[in-house]
Amino acid sequence: MTLNSEHKIVSLADQVFEKLEHDILVGNYRKGEVFTELKLAEILGVSRTPVREALRRLEQEGIIKMSTKGAVIVGISTEDISDIYEMRIRIEGYAARLAAERASDEEIKELFDVVDLQEFYIIKGDNDQTIACDSNFHSVLYRMSSSMPVHSTLSELHKKIVKFRKASIEQSERAKKSLGEHKAICGAIASHNGDLAEELTVAHIINARDNIMQKIAEGQTK
Repeated sequence: MTLNSEHKIVSLADQVFEKLEHDILVGNYRKGEVFTELKLAEILGVSRTPVREALRRLEQEGIIKMSTKGAVIVGISTEDISDIYEMRIRIEGYAARLAAERASDEEIKELFDVVDLQEFYIIKGDNDQTIACDSNFHSVLYRMSSSMPVHSTLSELHKKIVKFRKASIEQSERAKKSLGEHKAICGAIASHNGDLAEELTVAHIINARDNIMQKIAEGQTK
């Protein structure tokens, strides 16, 4: 990714932050790997100032740790994954309930369209697009809640586990089960049944968590 050096420093720092955060969370950098400001600036083609600001924010998020040698990649631990899924179980079900109560016909159609596209890519065997559709399903669902706090909280949690979700969805059997769960959630939302939408979404997140934790235990997410 080439960063635009014509942006002002604050904007460039945001770009650097987003690039580094994404690369760390998808596993492009190994846990324990060390980078200096200078090395990262050279890799990204920017000055050290936006890199320094980005590293400060990454340290606040807990996914790097600054040492005398430089920035040490911490990443997301198994305990973090467990906590993130516990939070999603508690919040995402509520988001689905809100979506069932508040979503417009246009939004519901959009959610069904995402699921249809997800099914198409599963049949085609396109893992990358299947994963993209899975992410989009949850993004649309969060937006349908019409709650800014719910939307922003869940979006941040979802982003942090992209590497682990990818490993889970790449398994064709889980991808198919996830599709069926998405279809059921869509049906509940379309029927404006908040109780059922919440129940189905909670079950979906639990199933996803159990699958990912199994893969972590088997060492398939390194």
